[in-house]
Amino acid sequence: MKGVYQHCGEQHFQRYLNEFAFRYNTRIKLGYDDDMRAAIVVRGATGKRLTYQGTRSA
Repeated sequence: MKGVYQHCGEQHFQRYLNEFAFRYNTRIKLGYDDDMRAAIVVRGATGKRLTYQGTRSA
């Protein structure tokens, strides 16, 4: 890994991959802009709750 992301714990690795897959699949070359990506994220988060407790592995 290069750049800002120097370490990714095993418990968060799938989230890391999902984030970059989303970025790749909604890139400018495919016709998406920042506003469109933000709208997709908000639609995906509707009705869901995210808490710190829920993100930690047991």
